[in-house]
Amino acid sequence: MILEALGSAVLGLALAWAALQRLSHRLPVRALVLATGIAGALFGDFVTHSALGSGALLPSLIGAAVVSVASVSLLLRPAGRLRRRSAPA
Repeated sequence: MILEALGSAVLGLALAWAALQRLSHRLPVRALVLATGIAGALFGDFVTHSALGSGALLPSLIGAAVVSVASVSLLLRPAGRLRRRSAPA
């Protein structure tokens, strides 16, 4: 279980780092993104491990990756200025 959690944390860190490399202009401070990636991966691993049991390593890592990516995606800001269309009169 310790190695599974460590693997999930490393996976979350790698996914958050990749998001920072690709989308740094749309993400907040680096430390927040990395911490969110790790925390999301650990939470995803916990939920998947609780649902499937201790014998499923690969599904737990997949669950960790999914929740980590979803957590980091919540930090994204819009790419440009938001344009609001007014309703026709």
